[in-house]
Amino acid sequence: MTTVLVLNAGSSSLKYRLVDPETGHAHVAGTIERIGSGRAPDHETAVTIALEAVRDARAESPVAVGHRVVHGGSAFERAVVVDTEVEERIDALSALAPLHNPANLAGIRAARAVLPEIPHVAVFDTAFHRTIPAAAATYAIDADLAARHGIRRYGFHGTSYRFVSRAAAEFLDLPLAHTRLIVLHIGNGASVCAVAGGRSIETSMGMTPLEGLVMGTRSGDIDPAVLFHLHRHADLGFDELETLLNRRSGLLGLTGFSDMRDVQAAELDGDERAALALEVYRHRIRRYVGAYTAELGGLDAVVFTAGVGEHDSLLRRRSLAGLEHLGIRVDPDRNELASDRARRISPPDSPVAVLVVPTDEEWEIARQTAETL
Repeated sequence: MTTVLVLNAGSSSLKYRLVDPETGHAHVAGTIERIGSGRAPDHETAVTIALEAVRDARAESPVAVGHRVVHGGSAFERAVVVDTEVEERIDALSALAPLHNPANLAGIRAARAVLPEIPHVAVFDTAFHRTIPAAAATYAIDADLAARHGIRRYGFHGTSYRFVSRAAAEFLDLPLAHTRLIVLHIGNGASVCAVAGGRSIETSMGMTPLEGLVMGTRSGDIDPAVLFHLHRHADLGFDELETLLNRRSGLLGLTGFSDMRDVQAAELDGDERAALALEVYRHRIRRYVGAYTAELGGLDAVVFTAGVGEHDSLLRRRSLAGLEHLGIRVDPDRNELASDRARRISPPDSPVAVLVVPTDEEWEIARQTAETL
């Protein structure tokens, strides 16, 4: 296999990259915005524009298309070749991911219409977490009700976790099958995953991407009774509560800023709300690192990845402060060195390595597409 066209379709955008699945080299990459208006009235037109970019770059034509799909539910444990039945099953899972799966499916259908002669593969963010044991995946509610409505922990960012855990093991020169990692995928959306032997055994996001860490606009963990209280006493309806937790909470709700850089700048200016928000943010990370260290029964490395995790040295240092008793330490000088490569930011003699490993979800999608075919 030579090149795979990787597509990540949103409701009004299409990210594309033509990738060599063996090397990760991107021959062509781009994003088409504002689908539904302008030069791309629909996803089919957007895919055609992406293919024109491939031709304009004189790159070789793709032999397959790999599609990112956010939610695979309990139906998909791995990447699969797309056919009509797979499309229908992805559509049926839209109730679990209404903001993502319909857009992902629109991209799949458009690409299959434009490129019917080559295979298409769906790669699911949730698939990596299908190895989580039942004790970690099960919510303690009425079991029959949960089974009827698919209520369980699914986890997300799985494509990133699969790529980063493999890369971290290679960096440490350890067999993936014998590594114990805590991977922190910290971006505007954020989650953490305990990876044992290359398999997810626990992750912070749950049935939806709302649970877990504090995020840019999402609350993360919260007592469900808060919603009942706000419904009764603040007269907030269910749609308003959903908007509150997904779009008006997290750093934005605590400070008015959703971008970590803005919050840190406000803290430097003496903003007390920003200072508290950052401590809440870091406290949540430390709590998960401690819990997952216990779940793993020991630890080879803590790994930071994604936009904030890869580039914010202050966040990394402060988030792991106070965990020295677990063998987790950050070297201040190493931590400040900027690089786009995998690197160690803990002292050489630290019992637990602390790494920064850039993620590459498009390469991982291309790799899984090639493996599936």
